[in-house]
Amino acid sequence: MFIIRMIQESSLYQITFFKNESLSVNCYLVEEDDELTLIDTGISESYRGIMEAAAKINKPITRIALTHAHHDHIGGLDSIKQAFPNVQFYISSRESRLLSGDLTLDIDEPQTPIRGTIPKHVKTKADMLIQEGDRIKSLLVLATPGHTPGSISFFDTRNKALIAGDSFQTEGGIAVAGQLRPSFPYPALGTWNKQVALASAQKLYEYQPSLLATGHGPMMREPCNSMERAIDEAEQNINGIKRV
Repeated sequence: MFIIRMIQESSLYQITFFKNESLSVNCYLVEEDDELTLIDTGISESYRGIMEAAAKINKPITRIALTHAHHDHIGGLDSIKQAFPNVQFYISSRESRLLSGDLTLDIDEPQTPIRGTIPKHVKTKADMLIQEGDRIKSLLVLATPGHTPGSISFFDTRNKALIAGDSFQTEGGIAVAGQLRPSFPYPALGTWNKQVALASAQKLYEYQPSLLATGHGPMMREPCNSMERAIDEAEQNINGIKRV
């Protein structure tokens, strides 16, 4: 059985699905004037809960944007698109290759294996391929590879809220992608390249967000000090420096 929780922070709604005590996943509804943008679609069973959340807000979902193509972020995509065929679907051009089953790496990318579960039978095709600097209404698209090669984050230019996908996690304690939190190890185990993830985390910190919203774990207000500590820990771990 799934437990669903919705929490609002300004124009951002976090929808959390709890499968059990050790597994939770978030997706987000970003409120615009007359419509909603859905960021990530959870697992396959998340579809109904997402629709119920949108109904409570009483605005239509007109766009879906994915941070990356792992199964726990893309599971409800086909069901939503089938029910609402006019909803526009956005994904980064690099990540679209994973969505199509192409796990090859570019010659200029670190040649570490792509990890995590990527669905093999997604029917929905992108309406728009996006990249760094593009805008989806109030959201600025940021390229944040590391967890996957084509991961992206979204920065709300109205209030500096950051939707970071799995570039960070807050479940089990804040961490940069690839840094293991034993009580919630899944983002670390699914991370493609720790060094690239660290660079992306440092980039996100430079935006000085007012709110950090991740794929797993609670939203964090005024997160910069915590982000900085997580970045410092990741840097020390990657460089083999013992913390004292």
